[in-house]
Amino acid sequence: MRFTGHAGRMSHEHRPRPRRLHALGHRVRHAIRPHSHDHGTDAALEASADGWRALWVSLAGLAVTAGAQAVVVALSGSVALLGDTLHNAADALTAVPLGVAFLLGPRRPTRRYTYGYGRAEDLAGIAIVAVIAVSCAVAALAAVQRLLHPRPVSHLAAVAVAAAIGFAGNELVARYRIRTGRRIGSAALVADGLHARADGFTSLAVLAGVGGMALGWTWADPVVGLLITVAILAVGGQAARDVGRRLMDSVDPALTEEAEATLRSTPGVLGAAPVRLRWVGRRLRAECSILVDPNSSVVEAHAVAVSAEHRLIHAIPQLAAALVHADPLDDAADHHALLADHVPA
Repeated sequence: MRFTGHAGRMSHEHRPRPRRLHALGHRVRHAIRPHSHDHGTDAALEASADGWRALWVSLAGLAVTAGAQAVVVALSGSVALLGDTLHNAADALTAVPLGVAFLLGPRRPTRRYTYGYGRAEDLAGIAIVAVIAVSCAVAALAAVQRLLHPRPVSHLAAVAVAAAIGFAGNELVARYRIRTGRRIGSAALVADGLHARADGFTSLAVLAGVGGMALGWTWADPVVGLLITVAILAVGGQAARDVGRRLMDSVDPALTEEAEATLRSTPGVLGAAPVRLRWVGRRLRAECSILVDPNSSVVEAHAVAVSAEHRLIHAIPQLAAALVHADPLDDAADHHALLADHVPA
């Protein structure tokens, strides 16, 4: 079962109901999930739809690009173009782990997976990085073999056209994936877009190799193939860094600062401890503590916490839920002394 906030709904719609029934429902929800405000189901569904659209559109575009290049590879025997084609095909195949992640992501939390299945996209990001690494290894092997056993490349004009098609197709797909991934908060989709962009740059390198071969430099094709491998490896490192940061619960410091400023500006909040934010798939979750008047009642302190949570959710659109703990502002007493031996310094 998924509880979706203080109103039990995904929007801030308030319908009239008997006060006693409302109070009872309020207590039940908060006994199960204290100070949690989950919202944005419509936005989440729209983000999933955008992710699927980006996935299939880019898959179709890369499949057409790789298919056209494969025909030219068969005719020309260009190892540089072969590396480019392999990268395009591998990029298209990354739609598989992303598709699985998009299927799992919207599933409701369970007793075992209490935060849901949003992390599936982070696992898909690992699979994408692995695909990049494998495609680099295959391209490097082909380039080394061609250096050891040189062979002329034919149909240079066709190779040049195929390389140009590869650059155009990959750059269009890259822009679409990166833009969509950043909008919906999908690190895996952004990583996939970076992969496509790297493949586009390698297509330009293939063009350079064609120019070299036209001048009679037979070594140009395999050397460009090796340069392509190095370039893809660099972009793969960037993708690995981004996915690794997500797995390590890294967030943009600006988001943390915005959350802290939002808490401090909430009426009734006398101070705020550092905020902890973490990504679960494409959504953020927050844990934070606020300081309130020690003379306030439990109800008043709770109201301040709810107000702070509500402001957080509106200040940070990617935030799915926040856990806000209210502490009394009292320098004379340590209200957490009981936990001193259980909480790391």
